[in-house]
Amino acid sequence: MEKRNFAFDKVNFILMAISMLIVVLGFILMSGPGSTETHYNADIFSTMRIKVAPVVCFVGFISMIYAVIRKPKDEAGSDDTKETENKNVAAANGCEDHTITQDNKR
Repeated sequence: MEKRNFAFDKVNFILMAISMLIVVLGFILMSGPGSTETHYNADIFSTMRIKVAPVVCFVGFISMIYAVIRKPKDEAGSDDTKETENKNVAAANGCEDHTITQDNKR
């Protein structure tokens, strides 16, 4: 069976899951009881809810962006794939049994 090249690998998905958990943690830190008409709760202006929680969410969103744009590393067998791709390109260009190397591309 031929190995498919996906945009994301296992590490990308793990990083996205961790990033999502960080964002959820930030929203949990922002939540809490609010003030009512009869009872004023000064805790709505606490440092945790106003400064720390938004920074935690921001870090989670930035790490999510990194997880999405991170390029998976090629495996050791990728040289065979490149050789096959070169042969396909050569066949498409009308070359018969010639392989395209880096020197021939110039």
